[in-house]
Amino acid sequence: MKISAVVLTVLALLVSTVAAAMTPEESLKKNFPDIPFQSISPSEIKGLYEVVVPGRILYYSPDSEKIIVGDIVSKEMKNLTREKMSLLIAARLRQLPLDKALKIGEGKTIVVEITNPDCQYCRKSSDFLSRKKDLTRYIFFMPFSPESEAKIEYILCAKDKAAAYDKAMTGGLDDMKFKACGAKEVKQKIRSDQEILARAGVRSTPYFLINGQAVMGADMEMLERLLGPDNPPPATYFP
Repeated sequence: MKISAVVLTVLALLVSTVAAAMTPEESLKKNFPDIPFQSISPSEIKGLYEVVVPGRILYYSPDSEKIIVGDIVSKEMKNLTREKMSLLIAARLRQLPLDKALKIGEGKTIVVEITNPDCQYCRKSSDFLSRKKDLTRYIFFMPFSPESEAKIEYILCAKDKAAAYDKAMTGGLDDMKFKACGAKEVKQKIRSDQEILARAGVRSTPYFLINGQAVMGADMEMLERLLGPDNPPPATYFP
């Protein structure tokens, strides 16, 4: 019995030593092989690691071998998880192929806009942007229903896409009494936008990139601040 106890103790020590020798990344791969994580790095909390997966951030504790789902909030009530996610998405949005977007305007300030014509917050922010001078808007669409997809088709089929976009965003297509062209290339364009935005981690609308900063939702105060006279566009905006 004593020998067996000694053997078990030695085995337990060996197992714990092997576990301790694993890196957090190796531990995560071993315990959660089905999680398609993009990176893992130390978080603000000792022993807890930030795990970036498509569209969100998780946290992993190698010691307890558990995943934590949720946000880290500081005592100042700053959502640190959301801030980090915003930085990650901003970096990805700077890589978007702007030649694939609907372009409106020729201004100095570049605004990347991810929108949906049936989203009321998208309409509110679009109205705000339409009244701003000196903007170039690069618009990507993210439909969430057959109705919104039909409106997007209508916009992309139109000869005057800017006018069609304005009509959709001001409710002019809400009666659905219009005919979308249904062109194959337009449908492919909508699918392509969805794939591009999914890779960037965008999961909702509206979303913006202004002066290098990502803005989630119709945050009018932030939009006003970023587009105000105290925030001129940088000389080099996109790599």
